[in-house]
Order: sequence, then C-alpha cells, then structure tokens
Amino acid sequence: MDTMVKDKAITKELDVENIRNEFPILSVTVHGKPLVYFDNAASSQKPLFVIKAISTYYETVNSNVHRGVHHLSSLATDQFETARKTIATHLNANPDEIIYTRGTTEAINLVAFSYGEVFIKEGDEIIISQMEHHSNIVPWQMLCQRKKAVLKYIPITDSGELKMDEYKKLLSAKTKLVAVTHVSNSLGTINPVEEIIALAHAKNVPVLLDGAQAVPHIKVDVKKLDVDFYCFSGHKVYGPTGIGILFGKTKWLKEMVPYQGGGEMIKEVKLEASTYQEPPLRFEAGTPNIEGSIVLATAIDYMNNLGIDAIAKHEHKLLDYATEKLRAIEGLKIVGQAKYKAPVVAFNIEGLHPYDIGVILDQLGIAVRTGHHCTQPIMDLYCIPGTVRTSFSFYNTIAEIDTLVEGVKKAIKMLKK
Repeated sequence: MDTMVKDKAITKELDVENIRNEFPILSVTVHGKPLVYFDNAASSQKPLFVIKAISTYYETVNSNVHRGVHHLSSLATDQFETARKTIATHLNANPDEIIYTRGTTEAINLVAFSYGEVFIKEGDEIIISQMEHHSNIVPWQMLCQRKKAVLKYIPITDSGELKMDEYKKLLSAKTKLVAVTHVSNSLGTINPVEEIIALAHAKNVPVLLDGAQAVPHIKVDVKKLDVDFYCFSGHKVYGPTGIGILFGKTKWLKEMVPYQGGGEMIKEVKLEASTYQEPPLRFEAGTPNIEGSIVLATAIDYMNNLGIDAIAKHEHKLLDYATEKLRAIEGLKIVGQAKYKAPVVAFNIEGLHPYDIGVILDQLGIAVRTGHHCTQPIMDLYCIPGTVRTSFSFYNTIAEIDTLVEGVKKAIKMLKK
C-alpha cells in the first residue's frame, strides 16, 4: 500500500521526540500507564503553541468582530480575517471562498440546504458512496426526502475501494451533485478524487469532498483539484473543536441561498424583507467562533512549519509498520486494505468483539476507537458489528505501535481463556 508520498528520499525527517514535548497531554498516564494515543481520526491532540493561542486571544483580544469601531473589535476583526486568508492560502483558495462553520458536519449541511434549495428538484439525483461518514449521508437523505430527489451510492470492493466503473454508470443527465469523502475515516482509503471530479465535471456536475480525514495528512490544493466544495474540521488538524471550514467556488456561493438568518449575514433589514451580504458573510449568521477561527489558522501554520510532506512520510512509515505487525497476529483481520491509504488500521479478532478489545487496551493506557465509526453502512456491508480502529499522527512512534501489538496479544490471551 502507499499513502501517495512523493520524493520520500529527499523529504526531511521529523524530530518526533522534540515534537512530542510540544504536546502536554502525551505525557499523562492512563490507569498508571503512559498514554498511547491512537484515536487521531476522531480528534487530534493540541500542541502548546495552539493551547496558548487560545489563552492569548481571551487575555488580549476578546471582542466581537465586524461590529465595533473600538480598538479591541478592530483587532479581533483583523485577526479573524487574517486567519481566513491563512486558511485560504493553505487550500490555494481565495479568502471570499472560505466560510467558517462549526465543523465538517455543518459545512455539509450548509451545502445540502443552500445548494439544495436552489439546484435540486424532484427526480434529480445525488451520488455519494457506501463508505461515507454519516455526516455525508444523512444531510443528503434529508434533502432528497424534502425535494423528492434520488440518492444513489457508489459501491465499494472487499478491500475498501470505490468501484469506479459503477460510478461512471451512475453519472447521468439527472445527476446534480456528487459528494464523497477524500479519505475514509473507518477504512483509511484515499479515494481517486481527481478522477471522480473529472468524470463529474465532464457532465457539468459539481463535486463536494469531505476532507475531514485528508487535510491532517495530505496537501490539499482546491484549484488543482478543481473541486466545487471542500470541507474539514479544526479539531482533526490540531486546532480547537467547534470550528470548521467550507470552501466553495464563488460561482456556486453567489447563487446559493443563506443557510441561517440573523446578524452579520444581512445588508439591510426592513420589516417587509431583508437583503443579504455577499459570500462568505452571507453564510456566517450570528457571532462566530472567533477564537476558534483565529487559532485554527495557528494550527495550520504549525502543520506547515513541520511540513506536510514530512508529516506524510512519517505517518506512512507508521502505517506500514503497524500493518505488518498487526497482520502477523493470528486471528487478526484488517478491514480496509486499499492500495492507497491514510494512517488508519482498522481490524477485528476472530471470535472477539471489538469493544472488549478496546476496554482491555484502555486499561493498558492505549486509546483506540471501537464501534462503527459513524459508518454503519460499511459495517453492514462487511457483516461485522464494528472494528478496532487505530489512527496515527506525526507525534506517534514505532515504540508505541510495539506497545499496541503487545496489548492486542494480551487482550486476545485474556479474552480467549
């Protein structure tokens, strides 16, 4: 397998031990054992640089944005909009194409409502895949129910890859949107998004990519991808919770209706009717998560200082090592064996429930995720109740994976007595 890391020989090596010192939580103990944190796909840990940035905002800047002439309001507004520019640069987008949301989930819901109200009619079709997170399934189901549209699914193979021939067959004159994950949160699959977009655009169909699991590991260039909508969450890229980003091409944002009404998103309010701001403010009703927005840019800067290629190279090494060591355990089956993967290894042990394995690993200080990972259709497809999911970050080590492997062996021994 591969994580699509380029120029591996010349990419710099991360100083992982020094990096770990920048993450205070990695030094805590759990049940008397050193913490081994392998639940990064759910939420990443935060470096001190990011943690301090939150305090600095409240200690020196705290004020509402876009609404005051006083010094603090001007300072908050400047930092808020500078953060938007930083995030836009990271994605190779224009600042007015960047909308602040509460996370990937709200970003997808925003498009489902605001795009759906304008462009989806009865009988139209939307294409997603069987490997989507619930956040990229339920909003489209709700839209299709509301508009009497049809939701279609790209099937996946036993190894966890999209059946691209079937995708081609699904595309038709009725297709009005394609919405797929860039990287699967439960399988680790890196989807061929360039091909997905090109095939859709050949039929003038816009594409939304759920980038929640991609942005922490892959350099994303929305212009190069030519994607229409792209979204991700701050808490998965070493930033705060409650903040996320939706990129949207200007041509779509200008046509879309507001997602919510209230302050900030209006031009003028009369008792009879109101007029709205241009994007992105049109989609940012009410007081935003100001500190979250500012600190998300701080987290993005932190990742870029480390180097996305260097991050990918280290995580690729962890993925290969963990795959090899776990696969060697008798009775262990890896779920999701795509050729191109992000640093996620999900597995089951024959005859054992994933929850029981997770409980024992927790007692050993090892944090993994167990269950369906908000991807119940995948579990139904494979006829399993869930998996044990390990997901790695640049601050994880080979030694931690060895600890995991020994922990899994111990869990098997205990549970199969």
